Amino acid sequence: MIPEMTGFDDTRIAFISKSDAELRRARLLFNVMAGPLLVNIGKSLIGFALKAGIPVDWIVKPTIYRHFVGGTSLLECAPLVSKLSRYNVKAILDFSVEGNHDPAGIESTLNETLNSIANASSDENIPFAVFKPTAFASADLLENAIPGKPPVEKLMPEYEKFKIRVEKLCSEASRLGVPLMIDAEDSWYQHLVDETVEEMMLKFNKEKVIVFNTLQMYRHDRLNYLKECISRARAGNYKVGIKFVRGAYMEKERNRALSMNYPSPIHAGKQATDEAFNEALLFSLDNLDLVEIFCGSHNEESNLLLARETDKRGLSRNDNRIWFAQLYGMSDHISFNLGSAGYNVAKYVPYGPVKSVMPYLFRRAEENTSIAGQTSRELRLIKSEFDRRSKA
Repeated sequence: MIPEMTGFDDTRIAFISKSDAELRRARLLFNVMAGPLLVNIGKSLIGFALKAGIPVDWIVKPTIYRHFVGGTSLLECAPLVSKLSRYNVKAILDFSVEGNHDPAGIESTLNETLNSIANASSDENIPFAVFKPTAFASADLLENAIPGKPPVEKLMPEYEKFKIRVEKLCSEASRLGVPLMIDAEDSWYQHLVDETVEEMMLKFNKEKVIVFNTLQMYRHDRLNYLKECISRARAGNYKVGIKFVRGAYMEKERNRALSMNYPSPIHAGKQATDEAFNEALLFSLDNLDLVEIFCGSHNEESNLLLARETDKRGLSRNDNRIWFAQLYGMSDHISFNLGSAGYNVAKYVPYGPVKSVMPYLFRRAEENTSIAGQTSRELRLIKSEFDRRSKA
């Protein structure tokens, strides 16, 4: 009989892949990120250096980059992918270059994303490919989007170009049999992404799930959207892939709503977000004949809920319709304990040149500083593991 999943407190499993030296580096990094002042100073200094053309690789690459990023290229990530696989943890390689909306930059990112899809198709330890849709849209299209409305006539050609690029990626993923996750974006143009992704699901998800949309459950409309999306899929006779996340742009969303005098799209509090997230998981499990679930969460309660419900419903722990994932460099106690218990779990591993990945790294530093308990939880677990190792 398989023992029930009771939690994620086994630090021996959580940090089984890390040496004492690696744990000490992690402890130092999280101690730095525990101080908002230090994070803000570091961000300002590095930002200034980048603008001034001063090299920052020497200080960034051995520290925060090394902790949160897999490498500068797909090839450089290969040893990490292999290392994670030894503990039943897969890897999803995410080309994390942002903000390059000129035609040459879009084309370069498109080619790299095609490379990442091909790379995933040749490595069983990379179960998904992923991309950020704004990488394939012009700045004009994004900046002038109106929530819930189609682009104005003069921007329709840009919208069509965006959809053609997305279809090219989905078509290649379908040809190679690689599930492809499309990240979520800011609320005022997410409807353009949703519309495009559903078109791709209708086209490529007939036999199996290739295309995944991402729902940010801190938005109060997402649970209803999920139900409507599944209803449309049933009517259209296609399958649905959904990656669930809580959300990444809360302050930005609230501030924009306030400054532009429209209702905030974000739940009023964390509890409402947690309830919506968990309800979405359960609703998806109820529709598992049609839906594949990707739980992208650092929340222990949500991961434990999905793990226990998988067992309770008599589903195999390695049922390929249910996946768990956490960001590389965070929440190893969740990832490695789930992997050890036999569930499908992956680390989201960003990669790219140091300079290009800096916006991502700034967000990780700010997230660990601002989210209540995130950094203290990491430090508590590292301390527990050092205590355990000292007694072993």
